[in-house]
Amino acid sequence: MVEVYEGAVDKGLEGVVACTTGVSSIVDATLCYRGYTIEDLAANASFEEVVWLLWNNEKPTAAQVDGLKTQLKEHFKLSDSTKSFLNTLPVKDVHPMAWLRTAVSALSLWDDKSQDLSPEAQREVGLKLLAKVPSLIAFFHRKREGKDFVDPNPEKTMAWNFLWMLNGTEPSDEAVKVFDTCLTLHADHELNCSAFSTRVTASSLSDLYSAITSGIGSLKGPLHGGANTEVMRMLFEIDDPAKAPAWVENALANKVKIMGFGHRVYKNGDPRAKILKSMSKSLSENTGNGKWYEISDIIEQAVVSQKGLLPNVDFYSATVYYSMGIPMDLFTPIFAMSRTSGWLAHAFEQYANNRIYRPRGEWVGKSSQTWA
Repeated sequence: MVEVYEGAVDKGLEGVVACTTGVSSIVDATLCYRGYTIEDLAANASFEEVVWLLWNNEKPTAAQVDGLKTQLKEHFKLSDSTKSFLNTLPVKDVHPMAWLRTAVSALSLWDDKSQDLSPEAQREVGLKLLAKVPSLIAFFHRKREGKDFVDPNPEKTMAWNFLWMLNGTEPSDEAVKVFDTCLTLHADHELNCSAFSTRVTASSLSDLYSAITSGIGSLKGPLHGGANTEVMRMLFEIDDPAKAPAWVENALANKVKIMGFGHRVYKNGDPRAKILKSMSKSLSENTGNGKWYEISDIIEQAVVSQKGLLPNVDFYSATVYYSMGIPMDLFTPIFAMSRTSGWLAHAFEQYANNRIYRPRGEWVGKSSQTWA
C-alpha cells in the first residue's frame, strides 16, 4: 500500500523548520549572528572577531581574537605539494566555483586530521579551511592570468591578504576596511541552501572537507550565488544613468527579471543591502565609478515604487566589488570565502547535536504496477 502523508508539502521546504540553531537568526528585517545585529557587527567588529563569535557563541576578548589570528596565519600559506597539484588543474574556460570546489575537496588528501571528528580536530581542520580558501581563489585567478602566485603576509588580516594575493599590490586601508565589512555581511545567513547542504552532509558524520565542498557546490548554483555578477552585467547593459529609467520601464513591461531584488525571507528589506548601499556610494565615487552607483539608485527607486520590491544583499555588493577591481566571476567565490566561516559554524553545531537528516517524500507516482 502506498503511504500518504497528511499536511502540506512545501516546495523547496519554504517555511519548514528543519533544525534548531544558535548560529544566526532572521526576524522580520533583522539579521543577527549569535544575538548581535548585523548592523552592530558591520560597524564595530572585524571579520576575525565575527568568526570567533560564530564558532564560540561569545564575543572574544582581545587575547582570544589575537590567538585566532595567529592560528589562521599559520595556515594561510599553500604548501609546495598543494601548489604542485593545483597547477595540474585546468583554468582556461573553467567556472571559478567548479575549480574551488575541486581544490577544497583535494586539500583533505594532505590533511592527516581530515577524518578525525573529535572537537579538537574539527577546530583545527576548520582553521585550515577558512585560512586557505582565500589563497585558493587568488591562486586560481593569478594562474589564469599567467601570473605567479603571491604568498600571503602572515602579519596581515584575511581581508588584507586576499586583496594582496589577488592583485600583487598592497591594498589601501579603505579597501581593506570595506572588504572586511563585506566578509562580515556574508559570513552567515541562517538555514539557506548552502548552509543546509553543509549540515546534511555533516549529519552523516562525513568530514568537514566533504561538508564544506557540499556548501560550495550549492552556492555555485545560479539560484543561490552569482546574482551580484548578473547585477553588474545589467549595469553594463544600461551603461548611462540617463538610459536607466527607460530600461527599467521596458524590463518591467516585458516581465524581465531585474536581478538583486526581493528575498525569500526578508519581506521588509535586507539589512545587509542598506549597509552595502552606503559603501557602494562612497567607494564608487572615490574610484571614479560613480555612474554605476547612480544607475543602481535609479533602478532601486523605480523597482521599489512600481513593484514594491526592495534590494537584497546582491544588488549593491556588485558595485562594491567592481569598484575594488575584483573580476566579476570571482564575486561568488568571494561569497564562499566569507560563508565558509558560517558553514563551519553550522557543521560544528550539527556534529555536537547530531541526527542524520532523512526526510520523506509524498508519493505522486504510479501505483499497483505489475511486471509480468
